[in-house]
Amino acid sequence: MRVWHLELLLVLTVGSLPFPPWAAAQDRASFQTLNLNEPLALDRLVAQLATKRVVFVGEIHDRYDHHLNQLEIIKRLHELDPNLAIGVEYFQQPFQKQVDDYIEGRTSENEFLRATEYYQRWGYDYRLYAPIFRYARDQHIPVRALNVPTALTSAVAKVGIAGLSQQQRAYLPRQIEPADEEYKSRLRDAFEGHPGLKPDAFNHFVDAQLVWDEGMAESAAAYLEANTGRRMVILAGAGHVEYGSGIPKRLERRTKASYAIVLNSGEEVEQHIADYLLLSQKQELPPSGALGVGLREANGECRIASLSPGGAAERAGLKKGDVLTEIDAVNVKTTADVHLAIWDKTPGDRVRVKVRRKHDLWGTMDLDFEIQLAAPGTAPGNPN
Repeated sequence: MRVWHLELLLVLTVGSLPFPPWAAAQDRASFQTLNLNEPLALDRLVAQLATKRVVFVGEIHDRYDHHLNQLEIIKRLHELDPNLAIGVEYFQQPFQKQVDDYIEGRTSENEFLRATEYYQRWGYDYRLYAPIFRYARDQHIPVRALNVPTALTSAVAKVGIAGLSQQQRAYLPRQIEPADEEYKSRLRDAFEGHPGLKPDAFNHFVDAQLVWDEGMAESAAAYLEANTGRRMVILAGAGHVEYGSGIPKRLERRTKASYAIVLNSGEEVEQHIADYLLLSQKQELPPSGALGVGLREANGECRIASLSPGGAAERAGLKKGDVLTEIDAVNVKTTADVHLAIWDKTPGDRVRVKVRRKHDLWGTMDLDFEIQLAAPGTAPGNPN
């Protein structure tokens, strides 16, 4: 059993402190202090969160400890009040039925991931999130797919809201309030962190973020209004919840629901960034089983573009240029198919892999291999 430690920090505002007589008035109010030696007990935190109808728990997507923290908060809130729902950024609104099918036990985990196009649309290692969704399934906790379709935000990022077609506009949130200057300033930092974007594309970038945040807020609001007895925990990237200017205030505008914002460690600590901060030791997922290949997807085929030297695939006899056709008797056409076939495998597990290989003399051959998966290697490209 994995043992992990969660520490909690309550951000406190203190009263006046002694200042030299020459200190300016604004200097006296320009900082706060944090007492790191007096963490807020988890039970007390959860009791305070339970007074709110909505709890936002922001994350850095690839931090495993952040998702363990989210799960612990969900568990404890559910113990206090089973009328709980979970809203997530990770799935898009058109896939709500597929999410429901999994949570209600009608489909398997792999069917769920395939049906929601998880690896095409989100792509982070699903093992980060699996404990949360398994708990929701076991406890019959509804999960709301909050995100807007990728095609919509991509289109807005290219042409802005004003440039959308009438058909595309049908998927826009009904209310979109402009971004305030502080929100724009934070988005500017994110925008400049994307190399290759043209400077004049910033307004479109802001539009896309507004559609993203308003869309998630609208989806959560619709659920809360239709289910007046339920509370909701919303899980999303920290940028969507910090300072309240992403999803939280836009949800409050629609519902007047009380809320609290919880952020995990790894974010800069600034005034009003959140109501609570969680300080936890960084944890890594256990090693996954890997083929040791870099893949290139094109024309309905998934071809090996590179092999990790000494990796599982190379040791088994696969070669650069081989086209993967099956893994454990499941057809492979995309890199997502490969992820689905091995995401829950560990080093040492064996899989049957079929490939199609072109030979100069004998033409195309279908070959069958048994591969013992290893820990992930360092092959360039997709490290499957």
